[in-house]
Order: sequence, then structure tokens, then C-alpha cells
Amino acid sequence: MKNFTFLIFSICFGLSSFAIDLTITLTSIPTNTPVSDQIYICGTFNNWAVGSSTAIMQVQQNGTRQIVLTNVSGTIEFKFNRGNWDTPEGTAQSGYLPNRTYNTANGSTLDLTIAGWEDLPAGGMSTANGNVQILSTNFFMPELNRYRKIWLYLPSDYATATTKNYPVLYMHDGQNLFDQNTSFSGEWQVDETLAALQSQGNYGAIVVGIDNGGSERINEYSPWVNAQYGGGQGDEYIDFIKNTLKPYIDANYRTKTDAQNTALFGSSMGALISLYGVAAYPQTFGKAGIFSPSIWFAKTDVLNFINSKNFANTPLRLYFLGGTTESTSMVGDMQDAKNAFINKGVSAQTVNLVTHADGQHSEWYWKREFGAGYKYLFPVLTSEIKELDNPNLTIYPNPTKDSFKIECFQCAQKDFSVVSAEGKIVLKGKLENGQAIIDAGKFKKGIYFVEVAHEKGAVYSTKLVVE
Repeated sequence: MKNFTFLIFSICFGLSSFAIDLTITLTSIPTNTPVSDQIYICGTFNNWAVGSSTAIMQVQQNGTRQIVLTNVSGTIEFKFNRGNWDTPEGTAQSGYLPNRTYNTANGSTLDLTIAGWEDLPAGGMSTANGNVQILSTNFFMPELNRYRKIWLYLPSDYATATTKNYPVLYMHDGQNLFDQNTSFSGEWQVDETLAALQSQGNYGAIVVGIDNGGSERINEYSPWVNAQYGGGQGDEYIDFIKNTLKPYIDANYRTKTDAQNTALFGSSMGALISLYGVAAYPQTFGKAGIFSPSIWFAKTDVLNFINSKNFANTPLRLYFLGGTTESTSMVGDMQDAKNAFINKGVSAQTVNLVTHADGQHSEWYWKREFGAGYKYLFPVLTSEIKELDNPNLTIYPNPTKDSFKIECFQCAQKDFSVVSAEGKIVLKGKLENGQAIIDAGKFKKGIYFVEVAHEKGAVYSTKLVVE
């Protein structure tokens, strides 16, 4: 009779309504966990109190770590950390891990493992170069009421060229941009590519990498809802970049803040949200790298949105990339989006669509093509492209050992700069009647770039070789 009564009570009120003592055991932790660090647990059962002495996972004689949560009931939500929100648990690749959940009706013991830490590189030394830093492991996103890890790449001359401002790329899926240890299936080598280009004379750019939100990735990377896969938070995500992250970067780093020097860049769903962001806010984001875009996710909505705009007075520069065998619709979807932008006022000369027969929906492909996409988006900052666009700027003799003459009779202003291959300005001056004679005797042997201003504020450059 007692068992029958208990059964009826359980059906009516649910087993989870009973408070229990829950024993949580960590049977394994990452090998790179600092030996001096305590591991804490915080969650709904302790109001997410971080660093509380009562929330330490106690080391047991067998090497496991354990804690007993008293008087818990229902479904709890929690996460492990090493004492603060700068050190949360993550995936095995050091990526973002959503909060854990557990229904106490499932039992009073729970064995778990920690795969990795967000703030520590997985699998050994980081592959990111010295120009990469973690801006924050928990940058607050007020538009989404979430926190996110933000990466920052600074050009190689950032510390020395103290009066120089840089264009900025806001890139999605930050885990995959710089570090093999945090990547899903290989990194893009954005840092190595930009450093190599700058060593060859490229002006340089700042990159802000935003980690994806794991289980929230699809939701954040589309403003439109796909009935099967989700979406719908893309507006808030782009608003976060526009209204919170970009103002912070512009206030704390030397940036070129205008739309023509601000790009969105991503692949797959990251490409979809880049397309949306540049269409929604062309006064803020003037350029977009759109690699293997998931236009299929909401194609009708995408095209309707572009067709609702008028870009005649807000020039955009777009770079579409995809493999011809990625999917049956990839190339056609990109072509339709490209045509829609052009029909709504974007110049056909500033929209490029590139396809490759060997292109795949993969990080290795996007890594290979990143440099080409970047150079297309920022041609006036890329020496080899600038040289093709500036027939009015001449330098002779070139190469030179002693002196050289600059001629640019159609330049918009008289200022010029001589910049080293490392991006450092070694000389500034003014043209007189479109000309200047420069003594190169004090220059070290090597490659330089002479930069002058041209129409519409563009800065063109021609290579100079000093022997």
C-alpha cells in the first residue's frame, strides 16, 4: 500500500520535486590544468557564485575531485571554472562550452569529465603568432545577454608606427582563425597570412575574432529562422558588433573607423551573417568576405532583404568565394545574391565572385583563399594591387642607389610617405608641383613603398628598390 501511495504521489507531483544530496565527481581533467589551481563549480544552486570556498571540487585519495550539493531539486544548470569567469571549462579544442544541465530525478550521483579550458590552448603550444592576443575570455554581449571570447590580431608595426591607423576586419568563428589548438578542423592562419603580406609591403590590418557561441552559433548567425535548424538572433549579434564591440575597439586601438575600412568576414553561416550585416548597415560595414555562404538557409529572405535596400549612395565591396562542387546550389546562390546587390546599386566592379573546382566546405580551403579575399577587399592598402591602379605615380630611377624622383601630377594633395617593407614610415614630405627629389643615401638597402594620396582619398603606392 505504501508503494502504491508513493507511485501516485510521484505521478502527481514528480520525483524531481524532492530535494536530494547530489554527489558530483570529476573523473578526469585536462592535462594542462595548472597544478596550483582549484576547480570550482557554480550554478543555479548557488546563484552562480564564482570563486566561493564552498564550491571547490575537493581532491580525493584516488585523484578524482568531488563535491556534494545538498538540498537540490529539479533541473539544475552549472559550469566548472578555476575561480573566475576568465577561466571557464571549454571543449577539447578550447572552444566555448554551453552550461551543463542535470535533472536531479535521474539520480544522486553524477560522474563527469572536463575536456578543456577556454583560456588554455589545447594539445600543447598555441600556433598563434606573437601578434595575436586574447582581448577577453568573457566579453559581455548586452544585446544577447551572453559572454564571449574575443581574439585580437595587431599588425607587426602597431607598436612602432604610433601615428598609424588601421582598417579592421571583424571575423566570426574566432576559434578557427589563428590557433590550431582551438580550431574545429584546422585554422585559417589569418595571422601568418597578414604578417607575410605586410612583410611584402601591405599596409596592415587589425583583426577582431569573435568566438562562435557553440550551440547558439546557428541562432546568432542568421536573423531569419529556418524551421528545421533555428536562427533568429542575427539582428542582436550584428548589433553587438556594431553598437558594442566596434565602439570599444575604435576607442582603445588605432583604427580607421569609417565603413570603407571596416569589413565583416566569415564562412558558411558566418558568411551568411556577414552578408546580412553589410546589407543591413552599409554605413558601418563597407566590405564583406563571404566564403561558402549558407544562403540556402533562408534564400528567399536573403534576396528579399537585399532587394529592399538601395546601395547607390553607400558603396560596398564584396568578395564571394565557393567551390563548384560544395553543393548543388552554392554557385547559383552566390550568383543570385551578387546580382541582387548589383541591381540595388552596388557597382559590378566592386563585387567579385570566385569559384574553384577543388573548393570544399572546409577550413583548409578558406585558409588558402583568405589572402586573396583580403587583398580584394582592401586594394588601396595592398601594394601589388595599388601599383596596377596608379599609372599617374612614377618613381625613377628605380632601383636606385643615391637619389630618386617622385612624380604624381594628378595627386589630390602634396603629402607623400616612404614606407619600409615592414610597414614603418621612414620619411614624410610634400610634393612641389607634383614632384620631389629624394636622397636615398640614408636608406638601408631593401624594398620600400612610396605612398601618395589620389582622388576620393585613396592612397596609392609604388614599389621602390634601394640597392
